[in-house]
Amino acid sequence: MRKISFNKIGTRSLAALFGFSLVFTSMICGCSKTEEMELSDIENNVSDDLALIQKTVTKKWTGGDFVDGKVGGVWNDTIINDPKTFNQLIAERDGESSGIISHTLDYLSDYEPATREWKGRIANFEIETDEEKNTLTVHFTIRDDAFWTYYGKDEKIPVTSDDFVFWYNEIAGDPQFSSSGYGQQWVTLENGDEAHIDCVKIDDKRFDFIFPRIVADPILATNMDLCPSFIFKPAKEKGGAEAVKNLFSIDVDPKTIPSCGKYYITEYIPARRLVFTRNPYYWEKDGNGVSVPYYEQLVCQIIGDQNTDYLLFKQGQTEAYSPRPEDVSDLIENQKDDYTVFNAEGSMGASMWSFNQNPVNKDQPFYEWFTKKEFRQAMSCVFNRDRVASQTYRGLAQAKYDFFPETNPYYNPEITLQYRYDLKRAGELLEKAGFTKKDGMYYDWNGNLLEFDLTFAASNTVLNDIAQIIVDEASKLGVKINIRQIDFQKLVEMLSSTYDWQSIFIGLGTNSFPSQGSNVWPSNGNLHLWYPLQEKPATDWEARVDYLYNEGCYTIDHDKAKVIWDEYQQILLEECPVIYLMRSRSFFAIRNRWDLSNVYFDNRNGTETSHVFLKESM
Repeated sequence: MRKISFNKIGTRSLAALFGFSLVFTSMICGCSKTEEMELSDIENNVSDDLALIQKTVTKKWTGGDFVDGKVGGVWNDTIINDPKTFNQLIAERDGESSGIISHTLDYLSDYEPATREWKGRIANFEIETDEEKNTLTVHFTIRDDAFWTYYGKDEKIPVTSDDFVFWYNEIAGDPQFSSSGYGQQWVTLENGDEAHIDCVKIDDKRFDFIFPRIVADPILATNMDLCPSFIFKPAKEKGGAEAVKNLFSIDVDPKTIPSCGKYYITEYIPARRLVFTRNPYYWEKDGNGVSVPYYEQLVCQIIGDQNTDYLLFKQGQTEAYSPRPEDVSDLIENQKDDYTVFNAEGSMGASMWSFNQNPVNKDQPFYEWFTKKEFRQAMSCVFNRDRVASQTYRGLAQAKYDFFPETNPYYNPEITLQYRYDLKRAGELLEKAGFTKKDGMYYDWNGNLLEFDLTFAASNTVLNDIAQIIVDEASKLGVKINIRQIDFQKLVEMLSSTYDWQSIFIGLGTNSFPSQGSNVWPSNGNLHLWYPLQEKPATDWEARVDYLYNEGCYTIDHDKAKVIWDEYQQILLEECPVIYLMRSRSFFAIRNRWDLSNVYFDNRNGTETSHVFLKESM
């Protein structure tokens, strides 16, 4: 189930940014150097933290129905930054805006991790295959009770096929818009040619996605949000791309934005607050026919940093909080009767460390270093994961050594990263790559000191602490790494257009399906981090990954597909284009004024609060 916590709605994901989740947890920067710990201190620390877990609640989502609630109350929350736009096309490149707009929209299908099944959401679907022609069609039928409405108005405009077909063909499918969805509309045929997945309107409520060949995950490939075509289509017909881009700017009265989702955006005061109001016409209803969510308003203060976020929660001004590692002990020990803390096991995904191999930087010394796999493997051996687990996460995290998580149907526990913390081995790998050591420091074959930048979002304290440890371990080896902290949107710009970075920390969500990340792992992807948008694979190993990815996407037989995806994982873990960081145990606190019957929290589904309601006594 695609559950979205309202806590940090602006950091939900940047799925619309590149077609793959670019995950970023907004946290305030901390610059103090992490001190080393003695083994006895580490052991005591871990023991203490296991005791902390016993004071929290474990409640996993396993499927089933929710308890019927009642309407009422205000959910007080926070977001870190202001939105940049209310236009869903422009918001593809701004995570805060995308997360905000998503609450006025809905999507076609939903995946239930508990049962590993897809189910219809705003539309039901049927898959039809023709093995003789090797084609596949997904038939979608939109719900009759799905409507576009405006705040304060009774008019209900039915959601139609045009709301999907127009966006797919005329916005995402039009290269002039540079939408992240464009590249996902193509499949590779057996002869190597590219063929388009066509989206065809049948009538007002039915439309089809027609695949030119059978694929393994057609619902994943077709899942998309819709748009109010009755607004976007006339704008394009009258004024072209610029008219579309000028819709719903940040200066617009948000009450003029239609919604088919759970909320209307009803107020925006820059740098102060954003207000959502419950949509009473939303199609998802409980057993009594009442639309969810139950609370009347979602009020988000715009706060700028997570220190303020935690302070507001401790003062009782917000309803929920997802703590940083440094907050966990204080949060759990002081919960009393005011709030309840839930815990989840180690996350399925992890942030990653990557190195820029884009030839636009070929005149820079680091380009030649980073394109050598022995260098990348050496950096993986520099990363002291046990030290990070104990010092940064206080024992509440573990290293991510796999590529696919346990939830992926092709996860193989025998395929793991072989380049683990070992400074001696790191030195051997650097020397194999051609570096030499002089006066305790490594130099390349041209006499350049082995020195480079490590960049990440300035508001993330956890990544800062991890970076400090990497810098310290690298200095022991004889490698100089400089920490560079920048604004997150600047980080996105560097990844997507300027390419002027050296090494970077970034999160790309979780590969719950092997074909996820169609714009990340194939070499022509626009978020193929280390060298995006390649006209042809730059290396033999990337060419092989492209081939395996393509074959895996079109192999239906599980046993045959397993052979393909096994090799795929092995290559990526051997070449180390990305080095995964940590799988952290996570926590979530919620005020006890809310009935917790419908609240769930686990590492597969995240936080489920969509059906929360006030206790009767409130």
